Amino acid sequence: MQQEREIRPQNGWAMLVLEILVVAAAAAILITNAGRNSPLPILFGTVPLAILAVLGAKGFFVVNPNIAVVVLLFGSYRGTVKRNGFHWTNPFTVRTGISLRARTLNGQKLKVNDRAGNPIEIAAVVVWQVNDTFAARFEVDNYLEFVNTQSETAVRHLASSYPYDGEENELSLRGSTDEFSQHLQKELQDRLLRAGVTVVEARLSHLAYAPEIAGAMLQRQQAGAIIAARQKIVEGAVGMVEDALRQLSERQMVTLDEERKAAMVSNLLVVLCSERSAQPVLNAGTLYN
Repeated sequence: MQQEREIRPQNGWAMLVLEILVVAAAAAILITNAGRNSPLPILFGTVPLAILAVLGAKGFFVVNPNIAVVVLLFGSYRGTVKRNGFHWTNPFTVRTGISLRARTLNGQKLKVNDRAGNPIEIAAVVVWQVNDTFAARFEVDNYLEFVNTQSETAVRHLASSYPYDGEENELSLRGSTDEFSQHLQKELQDRLLRAGVTVVEARLSHLAYAPEIAGAMLQRQQAGAIIAARQKIVEGAVGMVEDALRQLSERQMVTLDEERKAAMVSNLLVVLCSERSAQPVLNAGTLYN
């Protein structure tokens, strides 16, 4: 595959001076022979110089910073001009400018099924720039549309390869954002290499369950959080009960048989695991009228 080739055209200011001299020579011949009967000096002097000046003027062009100009001559790729400034080249060439600046593609929200089959909404932001003007100009029909289409395809493909939520050590869209972004950037780079494009960065800009299942999935997440919290509470309560029984036994404050130990454990667990504060009841004895 042919690659980009950088060329250095003629200095535009030097050619501009030459252009002015040609125009001045043509004008001088015209003025000198204006009163003569013979048209030959004008025909063979002024006219060719005027045509040469007009053609020469078409060869001037300007290259701005971070802009490259692809030069074609009769359908043949001559090279790419990247040097900034005022230049001149063959007036019969066709010159096309291509921006080398970094661009941002803010992808639209896509509705995709994740690996578990759940419909999700996902969008990505891609920062990219052209690094091979030949490939961008001639390897694809329209490199801008190519970047948009391939970016959407890559996001859809990777989103369907990961679950939205995974286990603790499992890669998921929500829990492994950095890893997903790295994989997305690599896949995009592989897809856009043909168009001469370098992917600078790729990041998720939106990630959510689709509206039709968002409520159910939110309840599922809440239930999982409640169960995890309850497990922590129970583990802590069991530890506190063990410490209480051990300290009572070591200090010999009270002697408890197995039945009373079971009742005490039950009461402590109810108090420690309850969602409401404990409301102790004091035995004040029997009241008589």
